[in-house]
Amino acid sequence: MSIIVDKLNYVYGDEAHQVQALQDISITIPDGQFLGIIGHTGSGKSTFIQHLNGLIKASSGSIFYNGQDIYDKDYDIRQLRSKVGLVFQYPEHQLFEAEVFQDVCFGPKNLGLDRKQAELKAFTALRQTGVPEDLFYVSPFELSGGQKRRVAIAGVLAMEPEVLILDEPTAGLDPKGRDELLNQLEKLHKERNMTIILVSHSMEDVANYADRILVMDKGRILLDQTPKEVFSHRKELEEMGLGVPQVTCLMQELKSKGFPVAADVTTVQEAKTELLKYFQVKGR
Repeated sequence: MSIIVDKLNYVYGDEAHQVQALQDISITIPDGQFLGIIGHTGSGKSTFIQHLNGLIKASSGSIFYNGQDIYDKDYDIRQLRSKVGLVFQYPEHQLFEAEVFQDVCFGPKNLGLDRKQAELKAFTALRQTGVPEDLFYVSPFELSGGQKRRVAIAGVLAMEPEVLILDEPTAGLDPKGRDELLNQLEKLHKERNMTIILVSHSMEDVANYADRILVMDKGRILLDQTPKEVFSHRKELEEMGLGVPQVTCLMQELKSKGFPVAADVTTVQEAKTELLKYFQVKGR
C-alpha cells in the first residue's frame, strides 16, 4: 500500500488576502521509501507534510492512505495519526507531560495499551533515539534542544507508526548527534521497512539517506527524482536559494578542470571510490 496525493490544493487567509500555499500536488509515496523534501523557507514543505496525517485539511484534492480516502466522513483520523507519525520542527510543540518517560508513554496509552505495554514501548523508543536513562524521569522542558528533539521522536516511535515524517529533525544537534539520529532512522527504514519522509535544509543529509527527493517551490513540486538526478540541476537549485552537497561541488570542479571523475557524485563514499579509481589508474 502507499500514500497517494491527488491534485492537492491549500488556500488560507480571508477573501481579500488569500494565499495559495499548495498548488495541484499529485504524488505517490510507496511503502518503505526514504523520501527527502527540500525547498527554501516558505516553499510549502511543512504545510504539505501536515496534510499527510490530517493535521491540515486540503482546500481541494484527495489523500489516500492504504487505499482509503482520509477525507471520507467515516474515516478514523485518529487511527491515521497512529500510523502516520509526525515530528514537528519545534519539539516543544509536542512535549507536555511532567517527565520524559510519561511523555513517551502517552501515545501508546492513547492507543489503548495497558500500562506495562506502554512502558515497554516507551523504553524501547527512548533507547532507539539515544536518550540516556538518567533523563527518563526529568522534565522534558529541562532538556537541551537536541534532547527535546530525540524525546519527541521517541514519542512518535513508541506508537510504532508505518510512516515517520520528520520536519528538520537534526536542528539543534551537533554533528555526532546528527549522524547518530540519521543512522538510527536509516536502520528503522531498513529493518522495519518503515516509510521515512525527511524535510531538511541539509543537502548532505538528503543525499546520504534519501532514495528520492522532492524539490518544492512556491507550493509546487518542481523536481521529483533520485538524488543524483536532482543534484544535477545545480544552477536551478542555486537560483531557488538551495544548492548541492559540497562533495558534489568538489567533484564537478575537478571534472571541469579535466580530471576523469564522475560529476554526479552526491556522497563522500562515492567521491572516495571515484578518487581511488583515478589514483590507481594514474599510478600504473
